[in-house]
Amino acid sequence: MPHVLIVDDEPNTRAALAEIVGAEGFTTAVAGDLREARIQIVRQSPDVVLTDLKLPDGSGMDLFKELDPSIPVEVILITGHASVESAVDALRLGAADYLIKPINMQRLKAILDRIPRAGDLKAEIGSLRGELRRFGRFGRMLGSSAVMQDLYDQIGKVAPTEATVLLIGESGTGKELAAQTLHDLSLRRKRPFLAVNCGAISPNLIESEMFGHERGSFTGAERQHKGYFERSHGGTLFLDEITEMPIELQVKLLRVLETGVFMRVGTNQEIECDVRIIAATNRNPQEAVAEGKLREDLYHRLNVFPIHLPPLRERAKDVELLAQSFLDQLNETHKTSKAFSPAMLADMASHAWPGNVRELKNYVHRAFIMTDGGLIDTVAAPIQLAPASKAESEPIVTIPVGMSLAEADKRLIFATLQHCGGVKKHAAEVLGISLKTLYNRLEDYAATDAREADVQDVPVS
Repeated sequence: MPHVLIVDDEPNTRAALAEIVGAEGFTTAVAGDLREARIQIVRQSPDVVLTDLKLPDGSGMDLFKELDPSIPVEVILITGHASVESAVDALRLGAADYLIKPINMQRLKAILDRIPRAGDLKAEIGSLRGELRRFGRFGRMLGSSAVMQDLYDQIGKVAPTEATVLLIGESGTGKELAAQTLHDLSLRRKRPFLAVNCGAISPNLIESEMFGHERGSFTGAERQHKGYFERSHGGTLFLDEITEMPIELQVKLLRVLETGVFMRVGTNQEIECDVRIIAATNRNPQEAVAEGKLREDLYHRLNVFPIHLPPLRERAKDVELLAQSFLDQLNETHKTSKAFSPAMLADMASHAWPGNVRELKNYVHRAFIMTDGGLIDTVAAPIQLAPASKAESEPIVTIPVGMSLAEADKRLIFATLQHCGGVKKHAAEVLGISLKTLYNRLEDYAATDAREADVQDVPVS
């Protein structure tokens, strides 16, 4: 039976927590300060430490130094001061979660429900490391290069915690797959995992999609709608392209992250939510803050555990492994036995793949379709994009000093479209934005041009 150590200087709080924890199937020990806690840790190593942040003789975070790092122990911090900084510090030190006084007992029970028994979760992660050594796989992710092994180490450490994760990487590097792997290796894996592309939802609908709405709250709201937060209760919510979320909604998202409650559109009734957030961006988040695309306070709240996903050009060793995996899936689906020619493998290994893993997957699919026989080669399916060595032939966009950021964005988008032959999907990948975002930008430009034309046509009296 898992053992919980409760550390709090208030006797009534200790007694109440011990009763609740005991009712959830744990044995308990209590301590009123750090000295007593150290004694209890020596007597019986806990599986869970539930400790107040402020104690008479120090900080609850000091107990991290008293725990054996070779034994998996979940530490849950309790604080009477809703400080984002202290919560972030606790999570970075390795705390599984934190609670704010007065303690929400339903949230405490939800946390205890997620506590692994006998280190099952960490043992599973250890077995995945063995699988990686044998097959180059880590859960849903594939790759055996050194940069990917570093990535797996980071995912393995943060997945079992409640820390918010910010995934940073170019378009097509597999951020959603990484988010799904984080969920699969977490204590929430039996609960929902929902992915939201913040750049693919209309700005007029995104608040309703995120938080839901009541019937009649706006024109067309014919029934009550549960948003992503409500539907992912107890699980994980993946917010992709977070820098594309409207600024006014970022304020509301920050409030939800800090308080754990939200309101549906059209009501003042608060709804509690227990959701782990994983966010992602294909932009430099600090540059996005400087450009006003991402609120600085939200960035710091999301950036508890940043993970950088490497582009495919930094993991050339994995190209053949990935391509073969995609081909194996196609062969299995279509009951075929096609294979790559040696020349094909060499060409793929030397290509820069600016669209990263997504581009490689699409190319393998195209090559599979174009090949009639059993051997796939570049004659039947030439790689269309130039390798990195020819990058100097790409056009240059000149941005004069004093030009607004909006006008510079517009000039870059149109130049990229022209370079890509008007193919919007390719242009979006090169720009590192979603296809929906590109369409939205083009529609905005067209509407602005139309308004300016109308103004010019007005006769001057």
